[in-house]
Amino acid sequence: MAVVILKEKPTEEQLAQIAEEFNDYAKIVIDLNREIVAAGGQLHTDGEDLLLKDGSHQENLWGGGIDLVSKKIDCTAVINIRPTQENNSLEILEPLKRRKFFKITKRFFEGYEE
Repeated sequence: MAVVILKEKPTEEQLAQIAEEFNDYAKIVIDLNREIVAAGGQLHTDGEDLLLKDGSHQENLWGGGIDLVSKKIDCTAVINIRPTQENNSLEILEPLKRRKFFKITKRFFEGYEE
C-alpha cells in the first residue's frame, strides 16, 4: 500500500505507486488550505493520516478519487461525512470547497476532468 504526499505534479514513479492498490483508480485526499495531495492507498484514511502527521488540519482535508484510465475525478469519500461542517454526504456539498477540490486535483493531474 503506497500513499504519497504530492506538493507538485507526480512523477511517473509516483503515478505507478499511486496505482498499486487498485490499478485503474486512486484514492486522493486534498488539503484545501495547504493545497497538497495524498494519493494512493486502500482507504481515504490512509492519506488523511499521512497528511495529519505532515501538519494538516482535519477540517481542511477532503477526499475523492481519480480514474487513471478515463481521467475522471470524483469527490466522494466516507471522510467527507461531517455533520459539524454541514456536509452530511459522501460528496463534497459546499460549492466553494468542491470547486477548490477539483481545481487543486486538476493542477496535480493535468488532463483530468470532473
